[in-house]
Amino acid sequence: MILNGVEIRDSFAEAFPMIGTRLIITADTAKWAMIAAKTMTGFATSVIGCGCEAGVERVVPESETPDGRPGVAVLIFAMDLNGLKAVVPNRIGQCVLTSPTSACYAGMEGGDAISIGKALKYFADGWQISKMVGGKRIWRLPVMEGEFVCDHDTGSVSGVGGGNFLILATSRLEALTAAEAAVEAMQKVEGCILPFPGGVVRSGSKVGSKYKGMFASTNNFYCPTLRAQTETKLPPEVASVQEIVIDGVSFDAVAACTKAGIEAVVALGREKGVVAIDAGNYGGNLGPFHFKLREIMA
Repeated sequence: MILNGVEIRDSFAEAFPMIGTRLIITADTAKWAMIAAKTMTGFATSVIGCGCEAGVERVVPESETPDGRPGVAVLIFAMDLNGLKAVVPNRIGQCVLTSPTSACYAGMEGGDAISIGKALKYFADGWQISKMVGGKRIWRLPVMEGEFVCDHDTGSVSGVGGGNFLILATSRLEALTAAEAAVEAMQKVEGCILPFPGGVVRSGSKVGSKYKGMFASTNNFYCPTLRAQTETKLPPEVASVQEIVIDGVSFDAVAACTKAGIEAVVALGREKGVVAIDAGNYGGNLGPFHFKLREIMA
């Protein structure tokens, strides 16, 4: 399959089950809502080393937030329910409770409950107040600034982690330019996050390592500098590869996000240095979700 001079390789991205939740963070200004959201989702690129994967999903207008203030929706994913229950209140407590003028609300219903105020109320040292609003419990915690308001808990969903595609290009600048175009398009798809820095991964990995205790290591098959020393999947003209990893609330959300990103890259075309689109998989042994590139782009 060739689209605008770019080869869509006959491959698939292999993804795995995760459990996730959405939070709505608000503040007096859009600036401070985003600061709280970005701080809360920091150091959350991969469950391999961070314990969770998280990112900003979208900006939420005042007309859609529970308290009528500027908001930001974030998604957080972990490998299991216990992991998610551990990281969510910790991150809210350290990064949202502490952030000026912030509040934190449930962003989804259904599924297993994930604590927000249920866990954070103890910080108030007995001065906390709960109230039922619209059939939901909220908590008010006194802080030096005034009050921190949050929902009792939020819902959860069985999600998909590790969707991905690779951009093969003739130079580092062209690979990154294409990746930036993809990220811009993909961030418009609701229900997904791109957890890595700026949405882009330069250090794509493979499962396993020659070193004991390493769960993942550099994907030597796609490293241009190793072309002469190892088996390679890169044609001679490719000098740089960038990867984009996608987590989502459903298979369909990740598929839609993948398609949006590849379409943006293909729009640049071969004349902008994009040679091919590929994907990372491990023969189907890592996860049950397979995003077949040619089917998505058909």
